[in-house]
Amino acid sequence: MGYSGARDKLLGCGGLSAYSAAMVHVGVGYDVHPLAPGRKLILGGVDIPHRLGLDGHSDADALMHAICDAVLGALGEGDIGQFFPNTDSRWKGMASKLFLQEAARQVAFRGGSIVNIDATVVAQEPKLMPHAAAMKLNIAEALGMNSAKIGIKATTNEHLGFIGREEGIAAMAVASVDIPEPR
Repeated sequence: MGYSGARDKLLGCGGLSAYSAAMVHVGVGYDVHPLAPGRKLILGGVDIPHRLGLDGHSDADALMHAICDAVLGALGEGDIGQFFPNTDSRWKGMASKLFLQEAARQVAFRGGSIVNIDATVVAQEPKLMPHAAAMKLNIAEALGMNSAKIGIKATTNEHLGFIGREEGIAAMAVASVDIPEPR
């Protein structure tokens, strides 16, 4: 039995025709916001105690913005700014949870489902991992998915660049989305 036959036997399928017509699409997202006094530090929908917060048009949640861009990218769409432009006063101060809910709605509209999310936040300070579980729950709720399918990591920039000087925080994310192929 060749590799293909052995694989099919192990997987319990009769060949490639047994796979679904859906295809996993992958999107990558990145966002960065400057740190500023007098603003809240919101990441993953969690209000994190810190002397500085992220500055932006909405709540400036760089983590949720990066995830939103990743999901939209997996759909072949543009970025968050095309759906929620910062020139539109309706989004001023808006909680980024709304943006993630819209990204999930776009997936559902296409008959798809989000397979998983993996994200990393890059911040010199504060320590973020104590808040990761709450972030995962907020993100899972907004996307309508199981929090076990969401990975959140945090790292520093080893005191290098604008992040290392505590001038800003960045986040990057990857989303995989299962979308039925058009027939």
